[in-house]
Amino acid sequence: MTERTARTVLLRGGNVYSPADPFATAMLVEGEHIAWVGSDGAAEAYADVADEIVELNGALVTPAFVDAHVHATSTGLALTGLDLTGCPSMAAALERIAAFAADLADGVLIGHGWDETKWPEGRAPSLAELDGAAGGAAVYLSRTDVHSALASTALRAVTPDLAAQPGHSADGPLSRDAHHAVRRAALAHLTAEQRRAAQLATLRRAAELGIGALHECAGPDISSEQDLAALLALAAESDGPDVFGYWGELGEAGVATARRLGAVGAGGDLFADGALGSHTACLHTPYADADHTGTAYLTAEQIADHVAACTEAGLQAGFHAIGVTALAALLDGVRAAGERVGAARVRALRHRVEHAEALDDKAVAAFAELGLTASVQPAFDAAWGGPDGMYVQRLGAERAAGLNPFAAMLRAGVPLAFGSDAPVTPLDPWGTVRAAAFHLTPEHRISARAAFTAHTRGGWRALGRDQDGVLVPGAVASYAVWDVADLVVQAPDDRVAGWSTDPRSGTPGLPDLTPGVALPTCNRTAVRGRTVYLAS
Repeated sequence: MTERTARTVLLRGGNVYSPADPFATAMLVEGEHIAWVGSDGAAEAYADVADEIVELNGALVTPAFVDAHVHATSTGLALTGLDLTGCPSMAAALERIAAFAADLADGVLIGHGWDETKWPEGRAPSLAELDGAAGGAAVYLSRTDVHSALASTALRAVTPDLAAQPGHSADGPLSRDAHHAVRRAALAHLTAEQRRAAQLATLRRAAELGIGALHECAGPDISSEQDLAALLALAAESDGPDVFGYWGELGEAGVATARRLGAVGAGGDLFADGALGSHTACLHTPYADADHTGTAYLTAEQIADHVAACTEAGLQAGFHAIGVTALAALLDGVRAAGERVGAARVRALRHRVEHAEALDDKAVAAFAELGLTASVQPAFDAAWGGPDGMYVQRLGAERAAGLNPFAAMLRAGVPLAFGSDAPVTPLDPWGTVRAAAFHLTPEHRISARAAFTAHTRGGWRALGRDQDGVLVPGAVASYAVWDVADLVVQAPDDRVAGWSTDPRSGTPGLPDLTPGVALPTCNRTAVRGRTVYLAS
């Protein structure tokens, strides 16, 4: 562990993104907090007391990003191992699987990222095709949304009672309880060293991208108590990024486990339903390409019981909810919990909803009324939105056009916290801000400034720490330094010029995030005043 002594650092000669001074070019950090922001001229008074002076040479300093929804171990396994994201065809995916399986000495081959909707074959591999590529190895391959998976015969054989589980398929992908069962069986074969290596890979990658904090969404159906405990311990012994854990288990048992593990909430991936790509998000009417409405995992009564238990314990609750029916049950449950323990008490804890994709105006208004935080992933729209995307395949154009209504949520006063759901979509903070500002459904777009705020301050606000995630005196000094071209201010009305470089706006500038323009490059990340990444 790095020795943690308080140091004074002066950064000067750049652009500091601070509401305290929109023209700031310098910043002073004392220990873990920001002490001052201002001009280079005024910064000279601090030069003699600084332990370190960072010459920015025109670079941009911003708050470090917060990724409000990650799965660190799975992300690290994808970063260091078999990642099928972007495979152009099923045949190409099978070739990659075979190459990795050939090098597997023992244990389970764990991979991620296949997406049959983008393959010319239009389907997932059969069990026989997967076994042919696996060559007898035990293989677990999560779909891109991590709500269904391929499992080879060798892995199925060591998964107890698999054929009796809901979501079982004798020949194709496994979903629901069957998927949870094979995932547990696969992850049980990870050694402590393999888990640690994967988690370290995620933390390092996050730091390289200017991410200063992660919200880990764990639970008995997504990882394990051991996995979350190991990640929190690893984060505590390293300089950063910070990790805040959520444990997705129902009721008083979930509250007790979250407390014991040191989690900040009993939520995250506590599943009210599944995902659209796997046909398990719960809808009112059938999928456009399937003859069913998905899967409801929780009732409104169960949701009410959980929110009430968390509220009584003073602990944040949270749920994964995507489909319109699941979200309706969630809102009914939260409202019922408020009637039971007090609506003001429920609102005060800012209970979370992960994903919250299928919200109509009535549901958006209910989010605001109930004080719910929407932990959302703009990269989902970038990956699956648009007229030819997966959303349209699953729902048809009319229903797909209503997904991820960020603008309506902001207008209603719903607090947004942005994340990636990595490994579902990669850690990519500026890409996430771009995806929200250039939503593929134009009426759902928000300004780059609002999107940036949701990916920085929004993540801290979701934790109840309203003072952090912004570069002002007294805030935690978690920041990133970026190589950028011109800084611009996006006009709020797209009928006029979309971007401005006029300093008279008095608004701190951001990089130009127009699609096709290169995104900023991080050259330094600091967490609580300590540098955790420095570009070579």
